[in-house]
Amino acid sequence: MIGLLNLSCLGLGYVFLRNWIGAALCWAATVALLVMALPADVDGVPSGLLIGYGVFLLAVAADGARRGLRATLSLGASFRRLALPLAVVLLAVPAGGSLAYGAARDEAREQALLDRLSAADAQVKSADGLAFDKAEPILAKALDAYEDLGTKHTGSRAGKLVPARLDAYYETVSSPYEKETYCEAIAPLKHLRGLAGTVDKDLLGARPAKTDEPLAHSLYECGTAALGVATATPTAAQSLNELLSTFPKSSHATRVEPAIRAAVKTRTTALDSGNDPCAATVELRTLRTSLSDMTDPSLDGVTTEAKEGVQRGDFACGTDQFKDKDFDDAAKTMTEYAKAYPDSPQAEHARSIAIAAEIAEEEPAAGNKLPPSEVPGGSRMILVVSNDGPGEVELLYTGPMTGKVTLKNCTTCTKYPGPILSQGKKIKACTGPASKYPKSTLLLPAGDYHFLQKRGGSLTATEDTKTSKIKIEPGYSYTNCLYVTSRF
Repeated sequence: MIGLLNLSCLGLGYVFLRNWIGAALCWAATVALLVMALPADVDGVPSGLLIGYGVFLLAVAADGARRGLRATLSLGASFRRLALPLAVVLLAVPAGGSLAYGAARDEAREQALLDRLSAADAQVKSADGLAFDKAEPILAKALDAYEDLGTKHTGSRAGKLVPARLDAYYETVSSPYEKETYCEAIAPLKHLRGLAGTVDKDLLGARPAKTDEPLAHSLYECGTAALGVATATPTAAQSLNELLSTFPKSSHATRVEPAIRAAVKTRTTALDSGNDPCAATVELRTLRTSLSDMTDPSLDGVTTEAKEGVQRGDFACGTDQFKDKDFDDAAKTMTEYAKAYPDSPQAEHARSIAIAAEIAEEEPAAGNKLPPSEVPGGSRMILVVSNDGPGEVELLYTGPMTGKVTLKNCTTCTKYPGPILSQGKKIKACTGPASKYPKSTLLLPAGDYHFLQKRGGSLTATEDTKTSKIKIEPGYSYTNCLYVTSRF
């Protein structure tokens, strides 16, 4: 009986024996256990402590039983009848305490799991609104917590809440799509769709598959919005290629070719309207570049249309620049056109416009009207041009007819002293033997002509560049001598 009373953790057997030292040891051991165990936490009491305490209880129970057998107790009959049932009842104290402690520890575990769930929820909330490249590492941590709770702690209160949290996770991450910011939605939606390969499939269920339609839609909207925009990120080709390769049978994939064709038509129509053809051409060129990066055979026809549109646009742009008196850009645009499209029926006209623009840079009157696209018929007059000066000369002319010729260097010619009148005598150029001077003969229709001579191909020295104007009349032959005078 004394042994049973000692098993109650309260040392009552020693109390009955009036062994206060033994009772105090029992009380001290029990208090130490309570201090170590309370409050209950997730990890519980260390197993070594429990084993030690259990050994201690068995030892004091055995010691109590030994002492009880040797002791002579003067106890009343009533107490003796109650002692054994009391000892048995008191044994329920440690057993009940153990059960209560286990329940408290389980609650602590549940609360810890709920705290983890709340922390993951807070991470998802903090990532909302961030650029996805910055949000993704935060979301990954939250997702790891959800997966752990949903697979390893499925029976816990936190684990049972994970499906609802995953629904909220998908809703939060895909919010750019709901806001119709389609380019921003692509990366988050690809992330959600790709979770099927990294997160427990049973836990995710059908959620990843539900992102197919939003992702295809976002790729289409982002790609078509970038058509003709050179600075778009991602480019039209990147978005539309991904759409056509990833979702080739989607309804959005079938809309790609008509959308591109409409974009090309809009810009080619702008060329005909004359409203900023250069800007329309830049967009057409960007469209052509996008199409060159796309391999889907359904786009072959519209690719050809875009290439033809760029060619038309280059010519329209150069013409518009000339009419706007932007002669430097007009010359560059038309020179590039003639080089890029040498077989074009407009290549020769482009060269004429480039020459006229170069002359107009020095003599604006030469740019009052575009050179004609066709040389006028009828009789031609002879204009013989001679070079009486050092250096090769490039002679550009524009009028009813536009062109340029190059006169070779006159090796025996020198600069004339300036001014032209020297010692009261007028200097006459090209007065030596005709064979001395390099010549070129032009056959020109009648009309007013502007000329630009560029000696040595230089435009940096004033004396090496000169403009002039000549009126060619029917029935006459003309000569023109090009010479150089000194400044002093």
